[in-house]
Amino acid sequence: MKLNLPQLSGNALRVVHGRGHCLEGAESFNIEWLPPIMLIVAYAPLSEELVSQLVEQLSVEPLVEGVFLQQRDQAMAPVSHLWGCEQTPNEVTEQGLRYKVEVGTHQNFGIFLDMAKGREWVKQQAEGKQVLNLFSYACGFAVAAIAGGAKSVVNIDMSKAALSVGRDNLRLNQLDDKKARFFGHDLFKSWGKLRKHGPYELVIADPPSMQKGSFLVEKDYPRIIRQLPSLLTENGIAMLCLNAPWLGRSFLLDAIATEAPQLKLIETLERPDAVMEKSPDDGLKVLIFQNQP
Repeated sequence: MKLNLPQLSGNALRVVHGRGHCLEGAESFNIEWLPPIMLIVAYAPLSEELVSQLVEQLSVEPLVEGVFLQQRDQAMAPVSHLWGCEQTPNEVTEQGLRYKVEVGTHQNFGIFLDMAKGREWVKQQAEGKQVLNLFSYACGFAVAAIAGGAKSVVNIDMSKAALSVGRDNLRLNQLDDKKARFFGHDLFKSWGKLRKHGPYELVIADPPSMQKGSFLVEKDYPRIIRQLPSLLTENGIAMLCLNAPWLGRSFLLDAIATEAPQLKLIETLERPDAVMEKSPDDGLKVLIFQNQP
């Protein structure tokens, strides 16, 4: 297999998006550039021959100092060292902003690199806005929003540990963490609290596709969309993200038509260059709506 890697720099990015089914033989893995290491993220067992081929190609890149493999198909998603330096980075830079990362501690390392265009868009749009960041995880959108001049950002996620990383990310960038609030609560029990801090000119929803016991996308995303008109200002913007591979953009459009028809689609965000998909309906979808009562 021949990898076609983009030119590397000091910025973190996804360099191979095999799960988009655009590179034959790579359908079961992605490769993330977390300077100065490459992380192969496997979603099915990879043959020793394939792993050797990948290491051979990645290790000759001048900026690459180490190669690691994460086996997402196994319990606890273990990470193993394959080549070069054995130290993984504890932070990365993207578009001039810094984010904490932990490789091998959790299934996700702290930032979703296929969402780079989303963070860039938020930074460009956030000036002077009150922002609500649903399913905020490590608050990457909050970092981008406050760096872009947001008036305030409310972050809500059930993981208090992830929110703690979010606070660290703001401080890492020397951003004013007094502009941010962090709620480690169940979203579906918190609508009243969120309305109290609104209304918001920008609401971001980037939920998991499926989280056992707390979120099922087909059932729960429409429940979120139903609340958006009461959270948004007139002409406020909702950024809705969907990464369920079995659902196309029509799922979001149908839910909007049923639950919040006053929201009008105004933009669809592009994916990063390396995140190629066989069909526009596959993989990550980011749709921008405006509240037009």
